[in-house]
Amino acid sequence: MENNAVFERLCAIAKELGADNASVIEASRIELDPVFRDICASNACGMYGKCYACPPDVGDAHALMSDVRTYDYALVYQKIGQLEDSFDFEGMTEAKKVFYNLTQRLRSSVNEDEFSKILHLGAGGCGVCKVCAKKTGEPCRFPHLAIASLEAYCINVSRMANSAGMKYINGQNTVTYFGAVLFNL
Repeated sequence: MENNAVFERLCAIAKELGADNASVIEASRIELDPVFRDICASNACGMYGKCYACPPDVGDAHALMSDVRTYDYALVYQKIGQLEDSFDFEGMTEAKKVFYNLTQRLRSSVNEDEFSKILHLGAGGCGVCKVCAKKTGEPCRFPHLAIASLEAYCINVSRMANSAGMKYINGQNTVTYFGAVLFNL
């Protein structure tokens, strides 16, 4: 029963900070597949090899999948952005900024000391710096704030969303971003 209070509090914090939905699931329900690293390598988002929190710099896919399996629970949260139409790239960029802000505020609002282990994951690219230090050949400026993507850890986001009782696609003229906080009590 004590765990339920922690789960409810985490979901409430995420929603208070602007998440449209939040749910805690057992981390064992998260499906992993190294094929997501191949998708990253296709560089559709433009961040492959250009961000320390993205592949290949974030780490070996199999090591990261093994790391995911060391967690007991995951707070899954989503932010749904409204778009003018399916070509509204400005709206997608703005929604991503809102999501990055939510992710960083959630990180700041969760008392990490109450967990024996915690990992924050977001949606594509870290987003902490306007220009990642990777692009300028410097070390990461804020390694304590950097947030890797769910896909970098080989997480099947659509199935994770389903396990958390959320829609992966939320209708025409929307874009949906997901994050997760993996943790052990």
